[in-house]
Amino acid sequence: MVEAKVSGGGIHSQAEAVRHGLARALVSFDLELRHKMKTLGYLKRDPRAKERRKFGLKKARKAPQWSKR
Repeated sequence: MVEAKVSGGGIHSQAEAVRHGLARALVSFDLELRHKMKTLGYLKRDPRAKERRKFGLKKARKAPQWSKR
């Protein structure tokens, strides 16, 4: 049985993070599992991260409302 505490992101992202951590722990325990885990894609992490806020914008990409006059 495994108990993990995760925060941030959504339910799917949290589940993938736990799966990634368990896969890495199993590979560090037994190197024979590495090939199988890689073929299943369990050793890939999600590289997406929050984009930084740019100067002059309200958020990362949201610009202030443009008015002609």
